[in-house]
Amino acid sequence: MKQEDVKVLVFSVNGELYATSILEVERILEYENATKVPDSPQFVEGVINYGDSILPVITLTKRFNLESSEISKDSKIIVTKQNDSKIGIIVDSVSEVKDVGKDNIEDSPSIITGISKRYIKGLIKIDGKIIIYLNILAILTDEEKIQIL
Repeated sequence: MKQEDVKVLVFSVNGELYATSILEVERILEYENATKVPDSPQFVEGVINYGDSILPVITLTKRFNLESSEISKDSKIIVTKQNDSKIGIIVDSVSEVKDVGKDNIEDSPSIITGISKRYIKGLIKIDGKIIIYLNILAILTDEEKIQIL
């Protein structure tokens, strides 16, 4: 890996490819049903046991206002570090960890505005595909983190 490369975890949600820095990922878990929590935000799937603590789990389809995808044998929960806490993110599948050269990452196009600009770092163009490069730490607002963490 060259110094200008970034190591990303590539995953899919609703047939689209996304990536996040591997430094923001603690672990990848097999999917398990979450326990629903009353009055939680619509994108919060619930909570699961994680080690000796409780892990809030969100679904990106609801967070991004996308059509919900079916849970399958390939569905995973990506455990991400959120400063002093952790959050689980349900994805359809995890495909690979990849080294990406900075020259393959483009800034977000100007059509991406508002909320999504907060958590989209850019677009990765590699192997003839476009992968949306997310800033997982910014998926939730500070107010939302207070609500669920």
